[in-house]
Amino acid sequence: MPVSDRSKKKHGKDTAVQGTNDSSVVSKVSAAAQGYFSDDFLKSFVCKVSRRAPLINRGYYVRWRAVDHCVKQFLCVTEGCARRQVLSLGAGFDSLYFRLHAEGALEGVVVFEVDFPDVAQRKAALINASTCLKEALKDWDPHSSQPNGPINIVSGQYCLLGVDVRVEKDVEGALSRAGLQWSAPTLLLSEVVLTYMDTHRSDTVIDWAARLFPESLFVMYEQVRPHDPFGRVMQDHFLKLNSALHALSRYPNTAAQRQRFLDRGWECCEILEMNQFYLGLVSEKERHRVESLEPFDEFEEWHQKCSHYFILTASKGPLTSQAMITPPPVSPVPCMSPVLSPQTLCVRPLPGDAEGLCAEGLGMASSVLGPGVIMLSGGSGRVGRGGAVKVLTRGQAGWRCVCMEPNTGVRMYHTLTAVPQWGAMIFGGRSSPLSPVRSVLRVTYDPSSLPESSDTANYVSDGLCFKEMPCTGNAPLARWRHTTTLLRYRGQNFLFVFGGRTEAEPALGDAHFLCVEEQHWAAVPVEGDPPEARHSHSACGYDGGVVICGGLGRDGVPLGDTIFLRPTTTGFCWERLSVQPALVPRYSHSAHVIGQNLVLVGGVWLQAEGVPGIAVINLTTGGSVEYSLDTSSVPWPLMLHSFCSEPLDDAGTVIALIGGGGNCFSFGTHFNPQPVTVDLKPVL
Repeated sequence: MPVSDRSKKKHGKDTAVQGTNDSSVVSKVSAAAQGYFSDDFLKSFVCKVSRRAPLINRGYYVRWRAVDHCVKQFLCVTEGCARRQVLSLGAGFDSLYFRLHAEGALEGVVVFEVDFPDVAQRKAALINASTCLKEALKDWDPHSSQPNGPINIVSGQYCLLGVDVRVEKDVEGALSRAGLQWSAPTLLLSEVVLTYMDTHRSDTVIDWAARLFPESLFVMYEQVRPHDPFGRVMQDHFLKLNSALHALSRYPNTAAQRQRFLDRGWECCEILEMNQFYLGLVSEKERHRVESLEPFDEFEEWHQKCSHYFILTASKGPLTSQAMITPPPVSPVPCMSPVLSPQTLCVRPLPGDAEGLCAEGLGMASSVLGPGVIMLSGGSGRVGRGGAVKVLTRGQAGWRCVCMEPNTGVRMYHTLTAVPQWGAMIFGGRSSPLSPVRSVLRVTYDPSSLPESSDTANYVSDGLCFKEMPCTGNAPLARWRHTTTLLRYRGQNFLFVFGGRTEAEPALGDAHFLCVEEQHWAAVPVEGDPPEARHSHSACGYDGGVVICGGLGRDGVPLGDTIFLRPTTTGFCWERLSVQPALVPRYSHSAHVIGQNLVLVGGVWLQAEGVPGIAVINLTTGGSVEYSLDTSSVPWPLMLHSFCSEPLDDAGTVIALIGGGGNCFSFGTHFNPQPVTVDLKPVL
């Protein structure tokens, strides 16, 4: 490639990277405007305040909180030093200096910011145009900047430099001219900056920073875990923006990132992924405040976002004795390694017409209505939330999907429970996090109305009828993310409802019984200590009772327990099952009982690397085995949360995984476009 072409390509990439600053500051302004943190200065760097989705607001809050924590810790431990410095690499339109100045936290502190010349010039112009920003720089003469030089702003406590961080001699020269003292305690800050550089260049920055600053703390916020489904979507997003995340290929996890710094002259390195930081170093009171700011129901996406970012502190000199991000002794998110079997289970596309098998959606409910007929209701897809019903049918040419538009109302995270002889019941759900659905629907399925044909796709809607089911008795709170299971009690069918959440309660631990024949909420005796409140768990009928596993607890931490609602002569009794090895806690999974085995599929976990595959628990012995999934035959990232699964054969050993996906932070929403199958026979 000619030199001029290489230069144009490099300039294009640099421009794209600078564009990430503009997007980032708009999101930070949104989070501040919604009260996630206090910063009146950020809005001076945007044309207008735009409101982002709650998930993005939370994501930028935890980033702000982690960096603020590290900065405040540095200022605290260096409080007795006459001179302290903060050097922000790739600072963009960050408002750190102005916020610290307003807080009176800059005693003996000088803040240096470095970014591309174009970015620095734009920032200097915005500062010059803002009265409140200029007031924080009373000793700055706007006419003193060098039009063609790297120093855009120089004042007693703040210097803004336009220089390429990748060029060490230019950075060193500009900082020296701006008055930086190399021997003074210095905090170097890098918020999603180094990863945009070629890896050898970012490694060089880490190396020269360790070499030039004998008493220093390096704070870095960046991405990790590029190879799981969320990571693939994340990488594709930045590739489309021409801003590839280079460091991820060589440093894909927190252990590699930590070793990266230790290998380049840093004496101590601590690192936490953001789930560990948020649950371990943000107080319960502060978490409650943040979580009450906006209606929110994207837990899977929130936890996955946090598992793909980390905060790192590396130190040299006297600062190595100061712990900056040490979690509490008993971490709410302890690191666990699942005991994985060497055997993997293959995931394959469901056979059928690919164009006619579009069954995408999040938060759908599913049920097998009969041989070769699977009903899906509700959920959220590319066209938004709706009350549509989809039916997967198996014909001579394979499976296909039929869409219907019955008046079932908008529902997400509800349940659809098969009732033998007549159909199914729809219970609960919500249209938004502030609008739970209270009605119970009876779904009548009459296969006798179908023609005698092996291909029922065009006729299945004729056999379905939807009707609201009025129920007497003390109805439970309207809820979503709960479970319902069909039980037999005293010769009658009962719908057993457990857990979930409401617009006011983050997790429920109550249990309810609906007599299906009498359409009455009945009081059924249940002995023993009830399980911890939870939502997004699994529940399956087993041995006349119900086995419940996992879920997300009231404090926002996944659960890993297995509980059996055992039938007794008078009612039921709660029993906790001992499982060895202990399960990695998870939620938003699906589950099936096959023989004496409880099979858990997918979900979200925080304590382990990667994503959950399939866990098999022997309900007789308590033994458990984790299996990873081979998804190489599926051409898209397979996200197994907010999905459905149903058996395809009488034995239940072949299951279909339908729907699922998530809003991948600011990287776009991913929907699994078609159902896939997993054959469990090799491990059962």
